[in-house]
Amino acid sequence: MQKAADPLQKHRALFRFYEELNDFIPLENRKKRFIYFFNGNPAIKDAIEANGVPHTEVDLILVNGRSVGFDYQLQQDDDVAVYPVFESMDISKVTKLRRLPLRNPTFILDVHLGKLARLLRLFGFDSLYRNDFTDPQIIRIAKQERRIIITRDRGILKNSSVTHGFYPRSTNPREQLLQVLQRFDLFSQLHPFQRCISCNGKIHKVDKSQIVEKLPPKVAASYDVFFRCQHCRKIYWQGSHFEKLSEYVQHVKNFL
Repeated sequence: MQKAADPLQKHRALFRFYEELNDFIPLENRKKRFIYFFNGNPAIKDAIEANGVPHTEVDLILVNGRSVGFDYQLQQDDDVAVYPVFESMDISKVTKLRRLPLRNPTFILDVHLGKLARLLRLFGFDSLYRNDFTDPQIIRIAKQERRIIITRDRGILKNSSVTHGFYPRSTNPREQLLQVLQRFDLFSQLHPFQRCISCNGKIHKVDKSQIVEKLPPKVAASYDVFFRCQHCRKIYWQGSHFEKLSEYVQHVKNFL
């Protein structure tokens, strides 16, 4: 009669994380196979996150050369390869870790990413942000509205109910924007100056006669074309600030 395995016995597996997933793991384990010790048979999702990588960053897991889902239970001597999210590669024939991609993405950002939210809105992306959002609120809204969570808090992305998320590596908002656009392959979906950068509402052209009383006298005398946010009613015109933003928009488009 075979003796049952001791669930407290220390086991070992080999792990290798690829490409940008190495940003999350200790320096000594980056870009190479390393030994991971564990007890019992944990779900591979838990083992991946124990190594510091949020599951939202992962799109393909191979165990002994076979693709598996997050619920796979880690075994003694498994050889695990973990790959980041693929946006331009067809992996339809292997195990999908998410039911549906988000090809017309909308976002919700944590309380520390207000400047990034404004930049995403500048380029036309529906981006929810409030400086008093709690983590549970962010997770609930993301689930209800199928929004991608953008956060520098790994704890949010490790929550099991989060399916789509991204951790910007940079702390610079303009660099963060490029990282989001590259990660989700969004350069073909840029629609600048169509959203209010203050509230995320849609902007539409408005007749000057409807808003002239709300304009500063110099603006009313100098400009004839105006736009207004349908939500917060903020008024926009193409002044010197618009010219600077246009230069920045073109700079981002050059990354195509």
